[in-house]
Amino acid sequence: QVQLVESGGGLLQAGGSLRLSCAASGRTFSNYGMAWFRHAPGKEREFVAAISWGGSGTYYTDSVKGRFTISRDNAKNTVYLQMNSLKPEDTAVYYCAASNSGSLENTERAYAYWGQGTQVTVSS
Repeated sequence: QVQLVESGGGLLQAGGSLRLSCAASGRTFSNYGMAWFRHAPGKEREFVAAISWGGSGTYYTDSVKGRFTISRDNAKNTVYLQMNSLKPEDTAVYYCAASNSGSLENTERAYAYWGQGTQVTVSS
């Protein structure tokens, strides 16, 4: 079992930056591939970014490439999502997820563990 707790969400204006954190506890964090998903009102939850167990591999959905950066600190059992140049369409609840596969995955079914989510609201 892995427990995930997200933090860092908030309300900000378009063009701003925010860093989300996801703290993990339980089994060895470095064994897990990690990802961020988001769920906007009226839409299905979608993949945002993933990072491999060691941090050397990352993968992003097209809409956030060049603006968002996923990273991890295995010594701190934490994964981050740095979000720059935020847009109103980035407004969503952001979820952290952990996969038993240490590799990059972009589908929900690959992730067995989920956090409770943190709200990000970007005003125009």
